[in-house]
Amino acid sequence: MTDFAHSFRVTIGDAAIIRKVTDADLASIVALDEKVAKIAKPDYWLGIFEGYATWRLNERFFLAAEAQEYKPDLQILGYFVGEIRGWEFGSEPCGWIFAFSVGPGTREQGVGENLLEAISHNFRAAGVRTMRTMVARQNQTLLCILEQTLRSEPIKKVD
Repeated sequence: MTDFAHSFRVTIGDAAIIRKVTDADLASIVALDEKVAKIAKPDYWLGIFEGYATWRLNERFFLAAEAQEYKPDLQILGYFVGEIRGWEFGSEPCGWIFAFSVGPGTREQGVGENLLEAISHNFRAAGVRTMRTMVARQNQTLLCILEQTLRSEPIKKVD
């Protein structure tokens, strides 16, 4: 099986490159998450990095959108973390996206949509055709974005 997580790189115009996360990105990811979640979780992100960016790379994906032009306080514009899971509750293997964010100053510029497409590409390349994620029902903005981005895909809403 090809190691898609290592080989996948995509350029978003002149603004960003989507690529696999490296340990050098952790501080930027912690800072981005802290901006959005209002709490710093460096140990959490170190654990995610160790589990999703260093082994089982054909079924675990930790991708980042990196600014092409150096910006000292905003090098990582967004990230997606997901994995292929199978046979939970009898379901066939599917792609689960369990962590994602785009920096507040770079939203509505295609970063999230391109990250979603990149992780979708990794899932499809591994033979997976279904993706799942969970979003708080009150996050109507994100629900609308996912529905628009995945408009050709069936979306199930579950309470």
